[in-house]
Amino acid sequence: MSSERILDEFLGEQPKRLHKSHRNLAKIVREAYPIGVPAMIMKSSTDRLGNSAGYSFHLGTPDEILRRVASWLITEAGEEQRVLWKLIPLLWKRHGREDVALSALLLANLDSERAGLDPWVVLASSINSTEPAEALLLSIEEVFRAGHERPSDELLKSWCNGRLVESHLALISAFAAINSDREIGGDVVSQLVMVKVPDGDSLLGRIRDRVASAIP
Repeated sequence: MSSERILDEFLGEQPKRLHKSHRNLAKIVREAYPIGVPAMIMKSSTDRLGNSAGYSFHLGTPDEILRRVASWLITEAGEEQRVLWKLIPLLWKRHGREDVALSALLLANLDSERAGLDPWVVLASSINSTEPAEALLLSIEEVFRAGHERPSDELLKSWCNGRLVESHLALISAFAAINSDREIGGDVVSQLVMVKVPDGDSLLGRIRDRVASAIP
């Protein structure tokens, strides 16, 4: 039986009342992550890519499985997505690699207009005091992929003046925007190139250099 079939059966067995609690949903998706992941691969991924990459766990769940879980959550929620908006920060708090990826899918595909929420504000309020650049990039790219506008110049500036992790969020968001041919104000870029990057973080360093190249 395929992993998708096993996952669909597992999710189909869950009671409808489950969707009234973001905490219960967090428990169920954690049970769903390992479906279809061979035990040896899962253990290897957890050992090599968990704590060393800044995650509490990394099971190696394929992207298509995570997208299937996200689709199930959104479909079952229907028009009442309040619980899923509450699930996003909870997933960031638990901070598994799969949690971060699933939260990115939810953030990008929930109806933010109907909820009266800005996905960028939700993202900034959900992240922890320190985050691997890859975790931030996951959400940023997914939100852009879903067709959302980039963060406003005002929001980028506020992030630059906020927590260090928010300044990194601003830097990576601007990088992704520039790469997708979205313009960033020159005054914002001037602030972004002053963002402090941890010693030895070559990814953030390269991103800052790329953003700096956008200065006229």
